[in-house]
Amino acid sequence: MRKPITDLIHHPYVPPATFAAPQPGVHKASTVFFADVAAMRARDWKTKAGYTYGLHGTPTTFTLEERLAALEGGTATLLVPSGLAAISLVAFALLKSGDEVLIPDNAYGPSKALASGELANFGITHRLYDAMNPADLAAKLSERTRLVWLEAAGSVTMEFPDLPALVRLCRNRGVVAALDNTWGAGLAFSPFDLGNGLGVDISVHALTKYPSGGGDVLMGSVVTRDDRLHNALKLTHMRMGFGVGANDAELLLRSLPSIELRYAAHDRNARILARWFEGREEIAQVLHPALPGSPGHANWQRLCAGDVPGGDGLAAGLFSVVFDERYSADQVDCFCDSLQLFRLGYSWGGPISLVVPYDIGLMRDASVARWPHRGTLVRFSVGLEAVGDLQADLEQALAAL
Repeated sequence: MRKPITDLIHHPYVPPATFAAPQPGVHKASTVFFADVAAMRARDWKTKAGYTYGLHGTPTTFTLEERLAALEGGTATLLVPSGLAAISLVAFALLKSGDEVLIPDNAYGPSKALASGELANFGITHRLYDAMNPADLAAKLSERTRLVWLEAAGSVTMEFPDLPALVRLCRNRGVVAALDNTWGAGLAFSPFDLGNGLGVDISVHALTKYPSGGGDVLMGSVVTRDDRLHNALKLTHMRMGFGVGANDAELLLRSLPSIELRYAAHDRNARILARWFEGREEIAQVLHPALPGSPGHANWQRLCAGDVPGGDGLAAGLFSVVFDERYSADQVDCFCDSLQLFRLGYSWGGPISLVVPYDIGLMRDASVARWPHRGTLVRFSVGLEAVGDLQADLEQALAAL
């Protein structure tokens, strides 16, 4: 007779499979069982027809992948532990020694650091291009260029490029165009349908931001419509051992149904505060793609507002302001320290408003050289607090200047 512990571990009860509820089930597994050896040998980890090992997918992660593909207009998704991991996956899957990658000069800083660090160590070179000047990208595309990164809007300086023009250049040269679509979140515009038959080849997304919405999940995604690209990415994904936790996937699945409502609320609050800043004498420039005075506003208008004069479109909850240069960096730091509702912290997309100061002189990007201002820049991520309370907080902090 078997011991109770054995019967406990090998208990025969299996719950009925007809359970249905608003939220998908959470499946946690490293080991996956097979009915027999033939089934084990026949199962292909590269498809969603079955399960082989937890790292290659469970019902929970498969469900999240499919929903993210629907959100961004793609056909296939891979999940990774962070947005930067998504950028890394694309680089390591598509580039080899001797290749070159082109990166916008106003791109997400860690993406440039990856290029100058690990990619350079593998003999992969990179150059920065002026994201606001398609002619500069055209001039820098070479026989060695295999990948071009796009970003809309710029990570800190918020310029909005002419994405269709940049994608057209890549397509004409047969170069893969990959977009960091974290700002657009699959809502402001469709990355795979930019008009006139144009679309990016790959969209990466820091799910940490708007899809999570809680400031408590680290995850990234890589979405494609191209089976060949997806298979190349999936092989590298397997070889690098990328995986995400089931509980994190559960949090994303719970948050996704409200992403459009939250995104619109962030956008609404951010625009109110950005327009208010335009009337402040302490501020030299407000950088928000939906404002007419912001670099690339016309590009945003065409892509995100349907080129309708005065059309609202969508524009996320981020904006930056450049303080008048008469204010020192220490004074701007004092302004940030005086804020009570805006918390000092990186990332964005959660319910709490965030602020980060940047020294323009230390950013050393070509985009900065184009600016007429040299004051300190402050980026705001506007949360879901009452906008009147946020404005009052900004007013009292400005008094600290």
